[in-house]
Amino acid sequence: MKYRKRLAVSLVAASALLGAGLVTASPASAAPTASTVSTQGTAPACVKRDVIKHRKYVKVTNTCNEAMHLKVVIDWGNDSPCLTYQPGEQWEWNWGRGSYGKVVTC
Repeated sequence: MKYRKRLAVSLVAASALLGAGLVTASPASAAPTASTVSTQGTAPACVKRDVIKHRKYVKVTNTCNEAMHLKVVIDWGNDSPCLTYQPGEQWEWNWGRGSYGKVVTC
């Protein structure tokens, strides 16, 4: 009985530490998500974003001097596919669920 109580207390303490961000799970035990696997980071400033959040709409324009591999990240929703956009190209993305997060390179 004492063992079960200690185990339960240990599990509660570990959960509290993980939830508070004081302890992190090891990479081997943490399952990667689709966005952490394929993205490299937030798109540079030369990628212009025009967002209308209440319409769930974003227009992205590649004003960089090179082709960019980009996707729109939607928090709590479906991201756009990762596609290549040449300099001067623009595209629009609409989503149904979630909210605009950011544009990332991929």
